[in-house]
Amino acid sequence: MSQTRQSETSAEPILAVRDVSKTYEGGFRALKHVDLTIRKGEIFALLGPNGAGKTTLISLVCGLAKLSEGTIHVDGHDVTRDFRKARAKIGLVPQELTTDAFETVWNTVSFSRGLFGRPKDPAVIERVLKSLTLWDKKDNKLRTLSGGMKRRVLIAKALAHEPEVLFLDEPTAGVDVALRREMWSVVGDLRETGVTVILTTHYIEEAEMMADRIGVISKGELILVEKKDELMRKLGHKELTIKLDKPLDAIPANLADYRLDLSEDRLSLTYSYDTTAERTGIASLMRLLAEDGVRFRDIVTKQSSLEEIFVGLVEDKK
Repeated sequence: MSQTRQSETSAEPILAVRDVSKTYEGGFRALKHVDLTIRKGEIFALLGPNGAGKTTLISLVCGLAKLSEGTIHVDGHDVTRDFRKARAKIGLVPQELTTDAFETVWNTVSFSRGLFGRPKDPAVIERVLKSLTLWDKKDNKLRTLSGGMKRRVLIAKALAHEPEVLFLDEPTAGVDVALRREMWSVVGDLRETGVTVILTTHYIEEAEMMADRIGVISKGELILVEKKDELMRKLGHKELTIKLDKPLDAIPANLADYRLDLSEDRLSLTYSYDTTAERTGIASLMRLLAEDGVRFRDIVTKQSSLEEIFVGLVEDKK
């Protein structure tokens, strides 16, 4: 991480969500007492299944829905009492490709800047378009662009008024793998400019690829917020697979405490262990296998994926 990035991420929070709840007419409680702090310059992924409350939270932060309880501050500005200043700090890229098909790229991005009362500044628009590889498309009508380019235009529109926070709501929903990876590259470039990026997604690999920290939301509750690597360390486990020289009729009785799994072909043993434990038990397991005359030809380890961790967390909340 560069010195610039380090200073940004150690600065005051750019977003502070305190005890936020949202109840719609009819009594549906979409969010329940959510607390969240986002630091300047980080990429934060809000991970959860469809209907978990991700888009509702974005709508509240951006002032598109009214709070039922709690407070939200963007760079120190209350989104309710000081809406205009708070909203000016935010760029929002929605899920839907909502663009004026017959407008040019330059005009539509310039118009978005004007919506926030910012003065005309061709240099800013040029810089934004170049950063998103849109400069050579500036005079093209939006209807002539590919799906990937249209999504880049949406990001350009959100950046036109020079916000400090960029929300990406399911940025790659419904797109193919190639376009998804292209969008990841765009987000990676944005982080280098110092923009704080908050993305919602239900794609595990998206969070794993891009985020500094991950929040997991389920049924309107923020059940966990953690650094990605720390989340893997705390909640992950490893599997040790021992590939045997010859089939094993049964697991030796003196290994019962290790909760080993014998494969269907009886040619491998799998041992799961906690990565945070003071002792993994691997050394004693290998010693006991040797004492029992169990010979092996290979050992393979596998760490839990973020997807497995996520599924486990959500299952625990059911």
